[in-house]
Amino acid sequence: MNRQRRRTAARLLAAAALVGALGMAGAAPGQAQKPGAEPSAKPAPAKAAAATAKSAAHLPGYNADRNAYFGDLHVHTGLSFDAYIFNVRAMPDDAYRFAKGEAIGHAAGFDIRLAGGPLDFTAVTDHAEYIGAMREANDPASPLHNLPFVQGLFSPDPKQITAAFGRMVAGFEGGSMPKEFSDPALAGRAWTEIQQAAARHNEPGRFTTFVAYEYTSAPDGRNLHRNVIFRTAKVPELPYTAVVSNNPENLWKTMDAWRAKGVDVLAIPHNSNGSDGLMFEATKRDGTPMDKAYAELRMRNEPLAEITQIKGTSEVHPSLAPNDEWADFEIMERYIGRNKPVTKFHGGYVREALKDGILMRETKGFNPFKFGFIGSSDTHNAAPGSVEERNYFSKVGRSDGLPAQRGSVPPGGAKTWPADTPDSAHAFAPYQAWGASGLAGVWAEENSREAIFAALRRKETFATSGPRIRVRFFAGYDFPDDLTHRGDLVREAYAKGVPMGGDLAPSKGKAPRFLVWGVRDPNSGYLQRAQIVKGWVENGVAKEQVFDVACSDKLPLNKTTWRCPDNGAGVNLATCEPDRFKGDVELRTLWTDPTFKPGQRAFYYVRVLENPSCRWSTWDALRNGTPPNPTLAKTIMERAWSSPIWYEPKA
Repeated sequence: MNRQRRRTAARLLAAAALVGALGMAGAAPGQAQKPGAEPSAKPAPAKAAAATAKSAAHLPGYNADRNAYFGDLHVHTGLSFDAYIFNVRAMPDDAYRFAKGEAIGHAAGFDIRLAGGPLDFTAVTDHAEYIGAMREANDPASPLHNLPFVQGLFSPDPKQITAAFGRMVAGFEGGSMPKEFSDPALAGRAWTEIQQAAARHNEPGRFTTFVAYEYTSAPDGRNLHRNVIFRTAKVPELPYTAVVSNNPENLWKTMDAWRAKGVDVLAIPHNSNGSDGLMFEATKRDGTPMDKAYAELRMRNEPLAEITQIKGTSEVHPSLAPNDEWADFEIMERYIGRNKPVTKFHGGYVREALKDGILMRETKGFNPFKFGFIGSSDTHNAAPGSVEERNYFSKVGRSDGLPAQRGSVPPGGAKTWPADTPDSAHAFAPYQAWGASGLAGVWAEENSREAIFAALRRKETFATSGPRIRVRFFAGYDFPDDLTHRGDLVREAYAKGVPMGGDLAPSKGKAPRFLVWGVRDPNSGYLQRAQIVKGWVENGVAKEQVFDVACSDKLPLNKTTWRCPDNGAGVNLATCEPDRFKGDVELRTLWTDPTFKPGQRAFYYVRVLENPSCRWSTWDALRNGTPPNPTLAKTIMERAWSSPIWYEPKA
């Protein structure tokens, strides 16, 4: 072999090792690549036999350095009372078929299918409150069918659908629902159907399902919803619902009781942006002060929070982070399902909750808000992962399935927008504010319930706004300078540091180093910048700062402002074609916090931003041959977030 060929072969081997180290980077969902590892000596016969026996127990695609798997843990089907009212008739089997790449029917009369390929895991999370009741009430043979309350609930007319949904919500919140809707036998039939569908579609090594449901608490319309995810097929006889108690603390105590009987489970709060400050309030639900036992109860049962979904992103509100230029991302400022403005943003966004949490840890000795991040869709179309901007068909069945219904094209078939567009578009405001978001990412050894649930439990998770961007994040004190260039960097990072979701203890006053690595979704945009968001406690006050840590296009990072220059990437709005020659396939760096102080409690998480691309509403307008709605953002910057790493100084 000549010198040039040897150099080429060496480069190819190094590249393959790096790709493998990231875990499935660039691979199709469910396909793992071999971990990047240095060659080792041949094991002794006894060790080799043990290794063979151990590997035989692993599923296909097993990776000791962990793979990235993408899924949706927030999915509604026709078993949910609201989805059924929205004319959705697809059931859990349909949802799992859709997640695995098959086409299903939409309530508006057309077929839908994922464009970006199958998901790796999914949980159907139908509302436990009155689960399956709407379907039975629509059956003439059911005793529910002739109840006066039922009349008019099942119209195909979107206006009547909205009125019916309002009646249902008012009955739920006002406690005036017919007692027949809470029949345990009715709920049991639907709950059995959910379990059986999950069992039918669970394919270890290829596709994972979780038995799950949504606990739908909304005191005074303020969102306190949680998705409840079970580790195995061993589940309670019936879900615990908000009809029994709308206080999540009682849900957590029930979950503890289930766990004591061998039923492992966790809950994931969502849409804190619609809680009007209630989701992460500073007291218990009854107004009494939090204590250590409460914090432990909450974190034992809720290790994660859903940071983004169709009904808005809950990372941070612009009013809470005036120095964060990227805080205004798919913000929804109204109550869920009603035309009422949110007025309290503190307590409704996860970054502020993380800051409150480390301040409580500093002053009171406990942290009730020490959670990792996922995204999910909250689709009510039985369509997991339907968060692709150019393939968006909205959220609530027949109500918003067409562009004219969601306000992305001019009303009445017009070709231009009227001068009073803000007023004329007001009726569509809730649908316009929704974003095509998001997905849950996990780092797990294999695609199985046990491995993915373990990743959720240890918070080695990340969220994306839709694209399948892969993010890895580690912190440690002894990372070598050449770590980002090594084929075994992930193994080295695990050995000498902690991954996202973990705690970093102090080390003799040394400043930690952070490994940040993001890789683009090949079906989406190029990456523009990687950032670290830091929160810390200083003189009894929680503070924050956003640091750019890696810039695309070999642009220089300004270490005075900690900002990358704009790379100039744009979008042709006439075609929605993004700039092909700006941005990077991957961003990878080692970073040391220049503001680090050994005695300051802190958290860090990664945010990776894509170049600008067309928002779903612009895609709708383009296909309709009309201008985009002038009241809506024409482009967005898709993104991914890692779970935090917490720096825990000595007491």
